[in-house]
Amino acid sequence: MNLDQRIEAFNVLGNFLSQFTEKEIKQQEGIPYNDLFFDAFHLQIKRAREYNSWYTLNNVLFAIEGWSDALSKENLNKWLDGYNITDSKPQTVAIIMAGNIPLVGFHDFLSVLISGHNALVKLSSNDKQMLPLLAKYLEHINSDFKGRITFTEQKLENFDAVIATGSNNTSRYFDYYFGKHPNIIRKNRNSVAILTGKETTAELEALGDDIFQYFGLGCRSVSKLYIPKDYNFDAFFEAMYKHKDIIYYDKYANNYDYNKAVYLMSLFKLKDNGFLVLKEESSFGSPIATLFYEYYNDLGALNKILESQSEQIQCTVNKSVKPNYIDFGATQNPKLWDYADAVDTIEFLTKL
Repeated sequence: MNLDQRIEAFNVLGNFLSQFTEKEIKQQEGIPYNDLFFDAFHLQIKRAREYNSWYTLNNVLFAIEGWSDALSKENLNKWLDGYNITDSKPQTVAIIMAGNIPLVGFHDFLSVLISGHNALVKLSSNDKQMLPLLAKYLEHINSDFKGRITFTEQKLENFDAVIATGSNNTSRYFDYYFGKHPNIIRKNRNSVAILTGKETTAELEALGDDIFQYFGLGCRSVSKLYIPKDYNFDAFFEAMYKHKDIIYYDKYANNYDYNKAVYLMSLFKLKDNGFLVLKEESSFGSPIATLFYEYYNDLGALNKILESQSEQIQCTVNKSVKPNYIDFGATQNPKLWDYADAVDTIEFLTKL
């Protein structure tokens, strides 16, 4: 199986996923193996929601739709153009996946297989329903994938390299056990947005998507704002209003009530709109239903500070401030070449 065949297989997988969107779940004609997999995958979506109550139907379908769009031939070819991918020495790459958002480990899974290697996958217990079925679908598309994808719940053994995603605490464990192997080990990161006070209503509403998608559980979810002195929050809160119904989700509401109570008992000054608490804070990682903010005096100085803290930041939002920052509303729609922690996974895999 060569690279073109692997690209074709993932493109077919993308077409299969296109049947599952936020607008509707509808079987389409001409999709290979729908008779075997459509109803089965629909069931796995339901099971994912049962096992992880943060996985609402809209969030699961949002993730699936994003991967369907990403797996076009155009995107796959654009992503891989320029890499020297050979099939001469396939290695076994252990992938330890997180489970904070649906299919969060799919990019590592895709990268390992598309680069010609074998995947030894350890799924998070929070996100273990959908990916094994998608792996089976790949094996039906191209039988050469058989024997190249293994899922395990046991101790990882017989591997050549590791890609592991976890917290700052688990990263120390990963370093200890896997440090002798070629590895990519990811830690906690958060995303921030810079506001100037000149944002349009549309931009602020798009920022709301960056904040509230996946309940703020993703590393690409904006958890902190940088705002100028004397910033008027009225336009911001008005733009957030379209997300007001999030408070009717019990788990989110419980976090909102708890964190607000803790802050009030500690006599912190808060800004609050009934479903989101804003707290002035210098750190990055805000709890669920809370958004940190910090004032700045000079954009140039702020950019230097953020650059010095880049290992803690996944995304910075507001492209008008700096060209390599991200557009409002784009954090949860990364391209295939938008690598987590800015570590080029394909480059790493081609050098094994």
